[in-house]
Amino acid sequence: MLILWILLMVLTAKDHALAIKLIEIRVPKHAAQGHSVLLECLYDMEGEALYSVKWYKDGSEFYRYLPRDDPPEQTFPIEGITVDVRNSTNSHVMLESVNLASSGKYRCEVSAEAPSFQTVAENSEMMVVVLPDSDPAISGGNPRYQIGDYVRVNCTSGRSKPAVQLSWYINSELADPSYVRHYPRIVSLAPDHLETSILGLEFRIKPKHFRRGDLKLKCLATISSVYWKSNEESMECDKPQKSPILESRKSGLSQTTRADRVHGMDKPGSRHEFSQLLTRMFSTLFQQAVMEFLD
Repeated sequence: MLILWILLMVLTAKDHALAIKLIEIRVPKHAAQGHSVLLECLYDMEGEALYSVKWYKDGSEFYRYLPRDDPPEQTFPIEGITVDVRNSTNSHVMLESVNLASSGKYRCEVSAEAPSFQTVAENSEMMVVVLPDSDPAISGGNPRYQIGDYVRVNCTSGRSKPAVQLSWYINSELADPSYVRHYPRIVSLAPDHLETSILGLEFRIKPKHFRRGDLKLKCLATISSVYWKSNEESMECDKPQKSPILESRKSGLSQTTRADRVHGMDKPGSRHEFSQLLTRMFSTLFQQAVMEFLD
């Protein structure tokens, strides 16, 4: 009895030592519509012989690899799944031109040969993304602003699925949340029901917003790690015009107008000088008249 128990323990330990391991299943969380996608299933047979590798989507098998068959690859029709058999093996599967129906839960299952027939499996999900049909667009801005003006602009994304995430930046810094205005998404008609995102920005300009005379606004549009686009516009600081100041400029030569002389006569000191001038004028005229009479 003791001998049978020891033998059982040895066999159990041996089976445990040879247990196959599924190291990792690599399925992208997001994939762009129309692109090819690589699904990887990394495992260690630990000395066991491989019986099969099977791939499932939402519980339905679409790819099978049996090394003893000829050819070893076999596919099964499922909506949204097109396998590139030439580029698929026991460790990875290549999907061609994925679409929205390709989104779902993927499962890799690895089995060993007889007599153990050990099986290990792991799941991972993938979402297919419809990339925007256009880059984000900024509207409503002016080319020039003054301190104290209000900025009211909108950023509109292209149609996509899922909806694009929009963010505003002012001079390369994330905009204050109080400046941001959220609007409902616009959903297109069937069959795709693509979504358009709109995000507004509204704030009053302060001196800190102008750097070297420029105000830069940037709208960033993202979808996970598969899409990253931005649009940036620059506005100039338009300084307010100052009221013209009338200035009296005198040339190097002194010029006296008749009005100056008239106003000058009104001064008390000038009246005596004017009287002396008249006296000299009359004296000169009298002398000239006498000389002409004597001649």
